[in-house]
Formats: sequence, structure tokens, C-alpha cells
Amino acid sequence: MERIGIRQEALSRGSVFRLWIRRYRIWLAGLVLLIGLPFLLSGIFGEPVESGWPRFLQGLLIRVYLMAVYALSYDLLMGYTGILSFGHALFFGGGAYVIGILLKHFQTPLLVALLAVILFALGISGLVGALSLRVRGVYLAMVTLALAQAAFILSEAADFRQYTGAEDGLQGIPVPAWLDPAEHRLRFYYLTLFFILGAYFLARRLVNSPTGRVWAALRENEERAVALGYSPFAFRLLAFMFSGMLAALAGALNALLNKNATPSLLSVNTTIQALLMTLVGGVGTLSGPMFGAGLLELAGYLFNRAFGPLWFLLFGLFYVIVVLAFPHGLAGAWQQARALHRGPSRGSAP
Repeated sequence: MERIGIRQEALSRGSVFRLWIRRYRIWLAGLVLLIGLPFLLSGIFGEPVESGWPRFLQGLLIRVYLMAVYALSYDLLMGYTGILSFGHALFFGGGAYVIGILLKHFQTPLLVALLAVILFALGISGLVGALSLRVRGVYLAMVTLALAQAAFILSEAADFRQYTGAEDGLQGIPVPAWLDPAEHRLRFYYLTLFFILGAYFLARRLVNSPTGRVWAALRENEERAVALGYSPFAFRLLAFMFSGMLAALAGALNALLNKNATPSLLSVNTTIQALLMTLVGGVGTLSGPMFGAGLLELAGYLFNRAFGPLWFLLFGLFYVIVVLAFPHGLAGAWQQARALHRGPSRGSAP
């Protein structure tokens, strides 16, 4: 009887595993493709994996992965807690400057510098949240914008030139030899791929947790959530801190990729970029802003290469067309298409 029970348990586990594989087969196929993509590109172009076009496209995909995490972090605020922030660049650019200053001026080990970026992100996002969450709506957006612009002005100030480089930015950030993207592009590619996967699954786990349910409740009906005993300030502050941490880590890796940190990373344009990627991908979907980041980054490169100085104008028109064609974002359009393909469920009302 004991052997029969063990066999039945093994069969049930096998069926659960097969069901899981079947459910996520598209995602798993995409993951396998991304893992083998550098070698696939090497075979297509007939060049070594870390030279020529394969190397260039790896760099482009690294940029896509980092911006995807940045967009995901913004979606946690806008899509899941209903917070419209115009100062999200403060975390992205702040992470870049913190790791750059520590590596260049203090010769800090990389892992210690990354830990410092996390602590900085938690501290500054907690401060921004504590100040801005006292107000709501457009006033909250203006407070976050003011704080980010203050950081932008400080990054350009000549008083801190020896650390920040002022308007020229912090150039020549030393990257450890084992991770230098100029020498080990493939290694850096897999690091950022691991980073985007970890960020997505951590964010997905959080939004599906009881904390994530409270975020959604506060977004939909704050009065009822308060009546149930939840503190809007505490839960929104937690969202601020987690979102800021992901954005700062993305900014830090972006600084390692480019070996610099410039004031433009702290500008309002960087925040607008996250907003656009979230709107194009689909608000409140996590995966949608990541696809939106990929679309806008790749489209921006193609427009720049094809149209030269006119690319920005044509890219703006492209963005308008995408928003009009997919008002709920790419993820929303995909979900609607799947619902139409499956048809109404049994027993559902017409």
C-alpha cells in the first residue's frame, strides 16, 4: 500500500509538472530562444559570438533588458497602486551615479557597490514616498518631479564636479575585468538576462501576494480598504521602495554597460520614457511594459538608422499610431485576442 501511495504521488507530481509546462510553454520557448540567441546570431552572420553584428545586437538587447526592468518598476507604481510619479528618473539615475562614484572614486568592490545601490534606493525612495504620499493626484506628481529636478540640478552643479563630473557627467567608470562589457559582452548579456528574469518573477510574486492585493484594493477603492483596516500610506510606501530598488539596479547596470553616468539619466525625459513604455505595453500587466520597452528601444534604433535627423519626429508619429491602435497596450490587445479565440466559457451569461 505504501508503494502504491508513493507511485500515485509521483504520478500526480508528474501530471502537475506537465500541466505547468503546457501552461507556460510559450514563455519557456521564449526563454530558450533568448539564452541561445547570441549563438544563433553568430551562426546567421557567420561571425564570432563576441564580435561584429552578434556583439552589437547583444549590446542592443542588453539595453532593452535594462529598460524593460525600468519600465516594470514604473508599472508597479502606476499600474498596481495608481501612483502617477514624474520623478522616477531619480532612482534610475541615482543608482547609476552611486555605483559610478563608488567604483571610480572609492575603488569599492562591485558586490559592495551593488549593495550600496540597494540601500541608497531604499533610503531615497522611502524619503520621496514619505514626502509625496502626503498629497494625492497631480500634487503628488509635482512633488516627485520637484525632487527629481533637484537631483538633476545637483548632478550638474560645479560644486560636486570632482565626484559627478557636473554637466559632462561621470565618465570612465571602471568595471571589473571579469564583467567588462567591452571584453566580455556575452557574460554581461547573460547577467542582464538573469536580472530581468529575477526582477519579473520577484515582482510577479509580490503583486500576487496579500500585499499586492492590498495595492489593488487601494487603487480601486481606497475608502473600503481603509475600512478593512489597511494603511494606505504604509502599503504605498512599500510600493515606492520596491519600485525604486528595481529602477536603481537597472540604472546601475546601465552605468556599467556605458561606463558613465550623465545628468540626462536624472532628467524628466527619462521618467517620460518609462511612462511611454508602460502605456505602450499595457498598464498593470508587468509583462506589457517590458514588451513596450523592447518595442520602443528597437523601433527607436531602426528609425534613427533609417531616417537620420528626422527620426525623432517620425518616432513620435509611430508612438501615436501604436497608442491609437492599441488603447489598452500590447498586453491588453493580446489578452483580448486570447479571450476572443477561446470564446465564452460554459455557463457564462451572454
